[in-house]
Amino acid sequence: MGNISGHVEDQNMEGLPLLRDVTRMILDSDIIEDPKIVVAKHKVTEFRHPKELESPHSHYKFQNFDELNRNSKVFSIASGGSMANMYGMSLGRFHVNPSVKTKGIRGLPPLTCFISEEAHYSVKKGALFLGLGTDSVILVPTDSQGRMLPDELEKAILKSKSEGNVPFFVCATTGTTVLGAYDPLKPLSDICKRHNMWLHVDGAWGGATIFSRTHRKLLDGVDRVDSITIDLHKMSGVPFQCTVFLTRHKGILYKCNALHAEYLFQPDTYYDTHYDLGDESIQCSRKVDCLKLWIAWKARGSLGLEKQVDTAFAMAKYLAEKVRTTEGFIPVLPEFECTNICFWYVPPSLRGKEKEPDFWDKIAKVAPAIKGLAVKDGTMLISYQPLKSRNWVNFFRVIVHCIPTLTEEHMDNIISLVQKYGEKL
Repeated sequence: MGNISGHVEDQNMEGLPLLRDVTRMILDSDIIEDPKIVVAKHKVTEFRHPKELESPHSHYKFQNFDELNRNSKVFSIASGGSMANMYGMSLGRFHVNPSVKTKGIRGLPPLTCFISEEAHYSVKKGALFLGLGTDSVILVPTDSQGRMLPDELEKAILKSKSEGNVPFFVCATTGTTVLGAYDPLKPLSDICKRHNMWLHVDGAWGGATIFSRTHRKLLDGVDRVDSITIDLHKMSGVPFQCTVFLTRHKGILYKCNALHAEYLFQPDTYYDTHYDLGDESIQCSRKVDCLKLWIAWKARGSLGLEKQVDTAFAMAKYLAEKVRTTEGFIPVLPEFECTNICFWYVPPSLRGKEKEPDFWDKIAKVAPAIKGLAVKDGTMLISYQPLKSRNWVNFFRVIVHCIPTLTEEHMDNIISLVQKYGEKL
């Protein structure tokens, strides 16, 4: 896997003994007192090489981050998915016109980028900070599951070109925020190749499926994209914050971002400047977020990370089935791709009144009311929201994470508590 803090290379990893020593110092500190985890401490500090992170019982070659893209040589740690998505947009802009680094966007035709109508707001935030403006972000319709429609994307690109714009960037999503949808990467990559556009993937939520041989198929085509964001602090449960940004274009982070500050980035040092990655990033001073991923991977192993994902999907499937078969619960979709389980709850007082004109207005108040009662009792905290793109009123949105490990009992408890508080409405 290589140096998690930046470049992925197949060298002797001279810089990592320091990381090993820092890890041992942390684990040997007074913070850790519990004798039950002494074995885990030794497991973490028995450092050999990141490519040997598999469980000793594993006899297969696990698909690591650097194998997401066969030509990939570089990845970086970013301070959150929003920043990583902005990295992708910035690289896409540089890729289509490198002069933007020195001359800015003055004199250029308007640049446009494309996301699905279910995409995260961070892409619009990136357009705002990159000087493109939020109007440059064009929303593409989705199918019934919430996935971007490739034909609609191509229509939008051609329309934008006909208006004198330069389409430069598409952000697909693998695991949308609300419905957990996975955009179809293969047809989207074909479209981007035809139009010479940068294809970035926001895998902040659903990108963790790369660890699972069972669910990795949801990322089919990821080897053809230009860059991807994965938030390890989300589904994978690595301590907040820890975001990985990968690109298949070696050297482009440096070309796009480097400014060669002489007081800081000096070539005549006594160490290998290969490990000095500050000039490639937007930020200068940063926390050592990569250490969180390194320790988590060492502690759990590749099979452990895989088991986490598989368990989360199994529990989400269990909850979805409970929602489908329990009176009063209405799933918003017939099937869910990720571990987002979304549903309406019809309390006993509203059952049989579905044809009344104010039925859905009343349903819109149910989720907020139940959440309020649960929070006051301290029993449960789950999210709810409307989905304006589909004219859906407030519904519950249960997100099944890997950490802490959830069980069928937890899922049953969600159903029971919703019923309990719903009876009071």
